Amino acid sequence: MSRIRSKDTKAELVLRRALWEKNIRFRIHSDLVFGKPDIFIMKHRLAVFVDGSFWHGYNWESKRIQIKSNVDFWVAKIERNMERDRKVNITLSEQGFTVMRFWDHQVLKELPKCVNQVLLYIESCRMGKIPDFN
Repeated sequence: MSRIRSKDTKAELVLRRALWEKNIRFRIHSDLVFGKPDIFIMKHRLAVFVDGSFWHGYNWESKRIQIKSNVDFWVAKIERNMERDRKVNITLSEQGFTVMRFWDHQVLKELPKCVNQVLLYIESCRMGKIPDFN
C-alpha cells in the first residue's frame, strides 16, 4: 500500500494537463477549501475531485461482494471514504461551491467529456448563469 498515491495520480495529472492546455488556471490540493479538492478554481468557486474507482466505491454494491480478503477492513474503509465524500460535497455546496467528481477511469477513457463539462461550467459562469451539476 505504500505505492498507492493519494494525490498526483495518473488520471488527475491527465485532467490537469488537459485543462491547462485549454488555458484554465487552477490550484491543486488547496488547504483553503474544505476537503482539499484535486483541482480548485476560486474565481468560479469550482472544486473538482478525481476519485479512484476502488477507493471511493464505484459500482459499490457489485464490487463489495468481490472483496475476498480482509473483508471487514476494506468494506469499512471504503464506506468511510464514501461517507466522507458525501460530507465534503454537502459542506462545499453549503459554502457556495460547485463540486464536480470524476472517476479515474472516466477521466482516462473519456477525457474530452470531462474537460468539456468543466469548460461548460466556466463559460456559463462568465455568462452569468450558474448550472447545477450536483
